[in-house]
Amino acid sequence: MEEVVNVFDITTLFKSFLGANTAKGFVSRFADSYNADEGWRAYIIKGGPGTGKSTMMKQLAAFFADKGERVELCPCSSDPDSLDAVIFHNRKVVILDGTAPHTVDPVFPGVCEKIINLCDCWDDKAFLGKEGEIIKLIRENKTLHSKASRYISAAGGLLSENRKTAALVLDEKKIKRFVRSLCRRMLKQGERSSESVRFLSGITPKGMLFLRSSIAPHYKTVIALEDDLGAVGKVFFSELRRECLKLNKSIITCYNTIDPDIIDHILLPDEGIAFCSENRLTHPEGITRRIHARRFTDMAALAGKKQTINFNRRAADELLREAISLIAEAKRVHDMIEKYYIDAMNFEAVGDIAARIAGEIE
Repeated sequence: MEEVVNVFDITTLFKSFLGANTAKGFVSRFADSYNADEGWRAYIIKGGPGTGKSTMMKQLAAFFADKGERVELCPCSSDPDSLDAVIFHNRKVVILDGTAPHTVDPVFPGVCEKIINLCDCWDDKAFLGKEGEIIKLIRENKTLHSKASRYISAAGGLLSENRKTAALVLDEKKIKRFVRSLCRRMLKQGERSSESVRFLSGITPKGMLFLRSSIAPHYKTVIALEDDLGAVGKVFFSELRRECLKLNKSIITCYNTIDPDIIDHILLPDEGIAFCSENRLTHPEGITRRIHARRFTDMAALAGKKQTINFNRRAADELLREAISLIAEAKRVHDMIEKYYIDAMNFEAVGDIAARIAGEIE
């Protein structure tokens, strides 16, 4: 087996989040990233922070992308410079970080899932006398994330109120008619529907992060719904999803990072078409057509609610800023935890495991 080295610029690959810090706590889509019935295989990596999980995934991503294969990167929302998963679409293989908070355990062990235990690559003696410090830091990290979740939940409540206010003055039937007409003009009947679930935005230590580079370079047609309050988008994307699946299309459904029950974007990779939300937090690149929410909204009626809407928006922004600050502090604590594990690791052994996995995938 040839050595696994980074020879490909993986920053150009399609990226998405499989997990997100939301108003409903941490939401994981990890278990939905592969399908045993369709012949997918999953490598579930177990190990502490700093044990080389992300580095291994980056090496394997570069290795197979260099061969011209379709590879998808899934950054970590708590540290977007690290990876939570890498998906090899041509091979129907996914490699996942199976540790908390996105714990993944085998459902069909040995059949389509395999656990990679990096705990075997560290020296237990390196932790002697440091147990108390590590336990304290792990608990502190968890507490910071819990506090951040409460702030995100409060912000989500305020933004939900704005969305409900706008929903009272929109023409839902007109939105649905428009979506059905749009689909008839742009999409043909497919052979078999499929759906992948992702997030394209995340509340991260670096702020509200939208993976905008996952749109323009990978999709030639980008249709943006300009909708700052999200009420039109809630109806628009729900109806669009229904129509796409009825037409047997393969879609990537991307949910809102604050309210994970609402769809923000729908991507059709086979057609090279992306339907995206455009608002204060998401600004897609390469827009070829823009649809304005106001065409479906009674703007005069909405104007009477402007003061309340602006107040809720400002309060939500402040709550989200505090949540981001807490997540950044949690990242600082996580980095301190990592140092203990890095000092204990045999990274040569981790490299041998990466080479073995590459061989198995091939």
